[in-house]
Parts: sequence; C-alpha cells; structure tokens
Amino acid sequence: MKKRVFSGIQPTGDIHIGNYLAAIKHWVTMQDNFDCIFCIVDMHAITVSQDPKVLNAKIREVSGLLLAAGIDPQRSLIFIQSHVSAHAELAWILNCFIPMGWMQRMTQFKEKTQKQKEQVSI
Repeated sequence: MKKRVFSGIQPTGDIHIGNYLAAIKHWVTMQDNFDCIFCIVDMHAITVSQDPKVLNAKIREVSGLLLAAGIDPQRSLIFIQSHVSAHAELAWILNCFIPMGWMQRMTQFKEKTQKQKEQVSI
C-alpha cells in the first residue's frame, strides 16, 4: 500500500514559477510513489473578499494548470474543496471548539489580521 500525500493550492492570484518549483513540480513526480490527493482550496480563499466570477474562473484556471503541469487524473485525485461538504461541516465543528487565543498564536492568522484588518474573518 502506498503512502498518501494530501496538498492544496488556493485559486487566488496567478500561478507563477515559484509555485511550480516549490510545489507543483514535486507533486507531478510524487504520483509515481504515493497515493496523491490535490485540493483546490477555494474555501480557504474566501477568508477575504472575493469576486465570485473571478474566483470561479481562477478555480478552472488552476485545475487546467495542474493538468497541464502533469498531474494525471488517472493516478491522482484532484478536487475542489467546496464540492465536499464535509470540509465546511468540520470547519464549523472546529470553530465551535477552538479558543480565539489559539488563533491569535498562529503565524498565518496573525499576519492576515494585521494586513487585512477590515476583511479578516475566522
């Protein structure tokens, strides 16, 4: 049985050479040795305001770029986070139990709240 790899990419901004070199290139080669699951994390993208039409276009763009880069849907699973309702359900459960103090100690949350004070959400 192969070990499993799960990773995700936000459909915001433009995919650039840094994304390719740091992640996507490795994802392509991992398909030979791992059971790979790649997620387009659109729910993560909506923690700040997004134009729905632009976000939908970016989701399609990222999907196409992953395929063009060599992610093979015959060997790997690619899915859109919001299409799996269990993600939102689990997020709700965790939001009910995680104290705000824990959030404020997370580097990513602190950076986002400092940069986008009016738009940040939990």
